[in-house]
Amino acid sequence: MLGWRSIDSAAAHLSIEQAGDRTALVFSGRLDAAGAGAVWNPVMRAATGARGRGLRVDVAAVEAFDMAGAALLLTAEHTYGQPIELVGVSPHASAVLARARRAGLAPGAAHWARQRQAPAQSPAQSPGQSPGQSPGQTPAQTPGQSPAQTPAQSEDHTEPRSPGQVQAQPNQQPQPRPQERQASVTPFPVLAAGLEVLANGVAFMGEAVVAVLRLPAHVRMLRIGDVLRQADQAGVRALPLVLLLGFLMGMILAFQSAIPMRRFGADLFVADLVTISLVRELGPLLSAVILAGRTGSSFAAEIGTMKVNEEVDALVTMGLDPMTMLVLPRLIAVMLVLPALALVLDVSGLLGMTVVMRSLGFPVVSILHQVQGAAGIADLLGGLFKAICFGAAIAAIGCQAGLSTGHGPRAVGLSATTAVVGGIISTIALDGLLALLFYRLNL
Repeated sequence: MLGWRSIDSAAAHLSIEQAGDRTALVFSGRLDAAGAGAVWNPVMRAATGARGRGLRVDVAAVEAFDMAGAALLLTAEHTYGQPIELVGVSPHASAVLARARRAGLAPGAAHWARQRQAPAQSPAQSPGQSPGQSPGQTPAQTPGQSPAQTPAQSEDHTEPRSPGQVQAQPNQQPQPRPQERQASVTPFPVLAAGLEVLANGVAFMGEAVVAVLRLPAHVRMLRIGDVLRQADQAGVRALPLVLLLGFLMGMILAFQSAIPMRRFGADLFVADLVTISLVRELGPLLSAVILAGRTGSSFAAEIGTMKVNEEVDALVTMGLDPMTMLVLPRLIAVMLVLPALALVLDVSGLLGMTVVMRSLGFPVVSILHQVQGAAGIADLLGGLFKAICFGAAIAAIGCQAGLSTGHGPRAVGLSATTAVVGGIISTIALDGLLALLFYRLNL
C-alpha cells in the first residue's frame, strides 16, 4: 500500500510517505522556529499513527536546523515510542540534537524507555532489532554508522550523535540515570539554618576585628573620602525622613498618652512619659529601623553588585583587602551618623509632643521643666550607646549580605532583602539584651 501526502509552509516542506508497514517523513527547507511550528501537528499525528510500524525521517534536504527542529524530532521520537531511523543528518544537526538531548528538551524523552513494554520479537528478527530494520542494524544505529559501533561506544565519543544513537535497545535494560544531589534533610531545618546564619555572622565579625587590628599596616586602603561619602548617604540624606518620623511619633505618643493620663488628672506628666520613651528607647530604635531599611539594603545591593561583577575578586587579585576598603568605611560611617540621627529624632519627637501639649493648654515653660526633670544625661548617653551598637550591627549585616551574594541579578535582590530583615531583627534582639543589661546595672 502506497500513500503520499505533502505539507508546505513558508519555511518548511514535509512529505509523508507510507509504504507497507513503514512511514517516511521527508523534510526540506528550514527546520527553525517558524518551520518547525508550521509542521509540528502533522508530524505528531504521523508519529502517533506509525506506532508499531517503522518510522523513517529524512532530513537530507533541510537547509537550516536549530533547537526548534531538534525539539520537533525528539518530541516525535517520544510520541512514536521507540528510536526513529534518521537519514541525512548533517554534523551540525547531529550536534544540535545531542545538545538538545543532554538538556532534556523533549518532554519525557529521558524515561520513555523505562515505561514502555518491550515489543514482541518475530523469529526473523535478532535480539534488539526493531520492526522495519535491516538485518545487522541495531535500533541505536543510524544508516551512516558502522555495525561494530554500539550505543555505549557512541555515548563515550565526543562526536555529535543523532537521536537514535543514545536510546536504549528494546530488549536491553536502560542505563540508570545519574543520582541527583539530594538536599540535606535535618530534623530541625529552622534551627540548622539559624545556626548557619549565626556561624556566618560570627566569622564575618571575626574578619572585621582582624581588619581593624591590621588597620595600621593597611591604613592606605582606608580612604577618608569613602567614609565621608558613606556618612553623607547614610546620615545627611536621611535627615528629612528622621525629622518627619520623629515629629509624628512625638505627636502620636502625646495624644495616646493624654487619654489615660487625663483620668488621673496627670496630663502634665505626658511630657515625662514621651521624653523617657524617646530618649531611652524609641529614638535609637526608630532611627536604626530607618537605617536598616534605607542604608543596610543599599550596602548589600552595592557590594552585591560588585561581587556579581567580580570587582571584589579583582581587589583580592590586586592585593587589596575588601574588608578594609569596602566594609570598614561603611562601618565607621554608620556608627558615627546613627547616634546623630537618634539625637535628631529625639529633638523632633519632643517638638511634636510640645505641639500637642500646647494644644492641651500647657505653657512651654512647664513642658520644658518636665522634660528636664524626666531625663538626665545618663539617659541620653544610654540611648546614644544603643545607637552606636545598632549602627555596627546594621552595617555589618548589610556588608556581610553583600559579600555573600551569589550569581545573577536575583541574588542581589535576595541580599538586599536579607540585609533589611536581618538588620531589623538584630536591632530588636540587641535592644532587648541592652534593656536587660541596663536593668541589671540599674541605669
